[in-house]
Amino acid sequence: MIKVSVLYPNSGDAKFDMNYYVTKHMPMVRQKLGAACKGVAVEQGIAGGAPGAPPAFVALGHLLFDSADAFQKAFAPHASEIMADIPNYTKIQPVIQISDVKM
Repeated sequence: MIKVSVLYPNSGDAKFDMNYYVTKHMPMVRQKLGAACKGVAVEQGIAGGAPGAPPAFVALGHLLFDSADAFQKAFAPHASEIMADIPNYTKIQPVIQISDVKM
C-alpha cells in the first residue's frame, strides 16, 4: 500500500479554507481517482512539537493506493483539473510525498 501525502506548509500568514478542502476539493479528487483510491484522510495542523509552537503544516491530505503505478494511472488524466482547484482554497504551494506504508 502506498500513501500520497499532500502537505501545506505553515508560513505564519498562510490562508487555508479547510471547509472548501474537505467539502469540495477532496470529494472531487476522490471522484476523479475512482476505485484506484482506497482511502482518504485530511488533517488540520493545530500545534508544533514544543508547547505553544505553531504547526509545521496547516493541512495535510492523504490518499491511499495499492501502488505508485496505480496512483499515477488514476491521477495523470485529471492532474490539471485537480491542480487548478488549489487556488480555490489556498495560495500555499503544496509539498507532495509518496510513501510506502508499513503498518
